[in-house]
Amino acid sequence: MVHSLVNDTLKISGVHCPGSFYGAVELDFPVSMGDWRFPQKSDEPCLVHLQCVPVGPGKTAREQQRTGMLSTNFAAFERNLRDQMTRILASGGFDAARDIQAITVNRWPHGYSYEYNSLFDPVWPEGLAPNEIGRQPFGNIHIANSDAGVFAYTKEAIDQGHRAVQEIISKKS
Repeated sequence: MVHSLVNDTLKISGVHCPGSFYGAVELDFPVSMGDWRFPQKSDEPCLVHLQCVPVGPGKTAREQQRTGMLSTNFAAFERNLRDQMTRILASGGFDAARDIQAITVNRWPHGYSYEYNSLFDPVWPEGLAPNEIGRQPFGNIHIANSDAGVFAYTKEAIDQGHRAVQEIISKKS
């Protein structure tokens, strides 16, 4: 229903909302994968992507990430989503109670790990940074992911996998 209203009635595919709970409201990318097919007709249900980046004065980026996303309960995300989408789309006939079928909140979208920020984060002594402490082996378990390297991309996950394997190899030698 949202797809139809956005494309046929209001002629929009996304809205930027500075100062609102959700800074952006957009139709999701038209991706087909496996059995999932993006909508082919304007009256078919679709995915809508809303972006919330909780920021506030007086807090570091780390504090904002920790308190903003983790301390906000689902009810607040839902209430703001219904309110904001209604304010944006009601003139096209949108009814949140009728038109929203499901809501998913991804508190850490795409699995991005926190990256240290030289403006706010301390320089930890060798081996004492949170990611270095968190990736310490536990028996035969070795930790390998992008969080272990504090860089949110595939290359870092691969590099950390290599590091973990090297730890195992050197342990057996």
